[in-house]
Amino acid sequence: MTQLSQIYTLLLLITVLPGCTTIGYYSQAISGHVSLMWSAQPVNDLLENPATDPSLAEKLALARDARVFAKNRLALPVGDAFTEYTELGRPWVVVNLVAAPEFSLIPRQWCYPVAGCQAYRGYFSLDDAHAEQKTLNNRGYDTFIGGVTAYSTLGWFDDPLHSGFTNLPDDRMVALMFHELAHRVVYVDEDTAFNESFATAVELEGLRLWLEEKDDTSGFAAALARLEQRNATLALVEETVTALERLYQDPDAVAAADRRRQKQQLIADLIARYNALAEGWDEPGPFGESVDTLNNANLALFRQYNQYVPGFRQLLREHDYRFDDFFEQVRALSARESEQRTQALLDLSERFDEHL
Repeated sequence: MTQLSQIYTLLLLITVLPGCTTIGYYSQAISGHVSLMWSAQPVNDLLENPATDPSLAEKLALARDARVFAKNRLALPVGDAFTEYTELGRPWVVVNLVAAPEFSLIPRQWCYPVAGCQAYRGYFSLDDAHAEQKTLNNRGYDTFIGGVTAYSTLGWFDDPLHSGFTNLPDDRMVALMFHELAHRVVYVDEDTAFNESFATAVELEGLRLWLEEKDDTSGFAAALARLEQRNATLALVEETVTALERLYQDPDAVAAADRRRQKQQLIADLIARYNALAEGWDEPGPFGESVDTLNNANLALFRQYNQYVPGFRQLLREHDYRFDDFFEQVRALSARESEQRTQALLDLSERFDEHL
């Protein structure tokens, strides 16, 4: 699809969406994405231009190599993604707003005409995100806003490379490219945990294979250390989530004030345990070097990106890292009922051992 036809498609979407709030939201989303595409330049042109900053040229060349690897070794549908580059002028491309009820770990869902339903709402304007956050806070939701380095349009449009990617260390840039390309393989409406855990698994295993090919033992060791931090954090979060779910399960059993107090204590304990663990790490963990506040929205988002990663990694391992076969099985899994998908991934996770 040409850039102009992509823009026409985006503008057409807004004309069929009812409601002033909806139109306002999609206006900022469409104008933000159009701006991103409109300012993009072909990567090959930048690489051939002697005026291109050498450090940027190195990143662009690396990204071009990673696209080839993603297509040939990982069987990812790269299309024309990442063939153009744009400078953002800020560290994030969008910010995501996540919201969950005060006594629930099930995040609020927002539905979109292209991407289906997701457990977050993306904004190109931080002020717009804060305005919606204030509205949700006033309605009693726990909320969280986080900067997003990249996003995927699921193959509907040719996503550009941008400075959010190129400002990252080499291995993280490559991993993020694999993650976003994985969203083009399969996408299950209203199942963010499935979609993000799958993409994270492809990111991790893709990076491992990429670094092995480059004989980059230091990069692989760093990636393993980050994975161990992620797994350790997930274990802490799951312990807390189990206790919170018991607390939230029967709203009539405990008075709201007592539930609120117990919730705060459980989360405070999680924060203390995370900060104690993070003191021994060489680089910041999933929640940063240390964390002051967490809530249902933070926990819901973190779990959705990591919850089923071991299951997907085990499925890939059982297909001997043949990504074509793995993707076929994931597509079959995505067609099953939600409860069946979840149970299958939990069963796979039980068989997964990081050190085998």
